[in-house]
Amino acid sequence: MATKQEEQQTQAARHQEVGHKSLLQSDALYQYILETSVYPGEHEAMKELREITAKHPWNIMTTSADEGQFLSMLLKLMNAKNTMEIGVYTGYSLLATALALPDDGKILAMDINRENYQLGLPVIQKAGVAHKIDFREGPALPLLDQLIEDKSNHGTYDFIFVDADKDNYINYHKRLIDLVKVGGVIGYDNTLWNGSVVAPPDAPLRKYVRYYRDFVLELNKAMAADPRIEICQLPVGDGITLCRRVY
Repeated sequence: MATKQEEQQTQAARHQEVGHKSLLQSDALYQYILETSVYPGEHEAMKELREITAKHPWNIMTTSADEGQFLSMLLKLMNAKNTMEIGVYTGYSLLATALALPDDGKILAMDINRENYQLGLPVIQKAGVAHKIDFREGPALPLLDQLIEDKSNHGTYDFIFVDADKDNYINYHKRLIDLVKVGGVIGYDNTLWNGSVVAPPDAPLRKYVRYYRDFVLELNKAMAADPRIEICQLPVGDGITLCRRVY
């Protein structure tokens, strides 16, 4: 039987392991948040898609349940109606958004992999919100460039959520700032990148974590210096930075 010290060491190791969706130092505290505040009011479709996604080999890419709840609350507080999502995966955060928007709300959703999205699509359809989603398969940058070419798209999005290739976050930001309305919000996911943003140079990190960390650090520095936005970085999930456009 493991001693208390061994259990604490095991818990610490889990927090160092990539894929832990909470930055809290205690697994028990995170579980308390889920069981007390998230799961009791969780929409049945959200639970179903969360469980489907958990069985997928790339489930590390999904939005955490507490972050899904946070996005839903934020969208309702904003009275958001026209939104965009870059990086869909199985559609967990997309479903959270669709459920939060009014019946005539819209989400332009982009991902390079339609197959993953189709895993969650039956759940989204059953929830009665598929009509709000315009899914586009392929790289986001060319589509964003097309949107920007048409001046009528400028300043029309209430909320944009980005959870995609970290090496393009800066490139996304350069374009999205024109598409989000003044007073609107862009949310960038994974901006604390499993806590690696404060890891020492010789820290034992997985290759992809170490590779993308530099891009996340670059983004965080750029957003803090961008006068067009005011930001708030929150330790929800793997870190989310909200950028409110001020002009």
